[in-house]
Amino acid sequence: MALDLFAGIPVVDYAAALEWYERLLGGPPAFLPNDVEAVWELAEHRYVYVEKLPEHAGHAMHTIFVDDLDARVAGIAERGIEPVNRETYSNGVRKVTYRDPDGNEIGFGGAPV
Repeated sequence: MALDLFAGIPVVDYAAALEWYERLLGGPPAFLPNDVEAVWELAEHRYVYVEKLPEHAGHAMHTIFVDDLDARVAGIAERGIEPVNRETYSNGVRKVTYRDPDGNEIGFGGAPV
């Protein structure tokens, strides 16, 4: 079974969000479908996108599980973004949370150390 994922993030200021997500995700979008959307491909057929939808901004909650959480967090810090929260669950799984300028929550999870 094929599976494609598009996880949307509504924002107020498209230009500000585009710049912030480029720093968070480490590069420019994979494509720009129109003047108010930007799409990043995180893995094959798995995308996250921002869209100017002011009436819905600030309510997204996404967690992306990565192979090397520490390297990911260090790279994001080098690009000037710091997490708002770090957690380690009872099973050792870790989560680092960021909030974009609109308050949308983007978390990165990683396996136990």
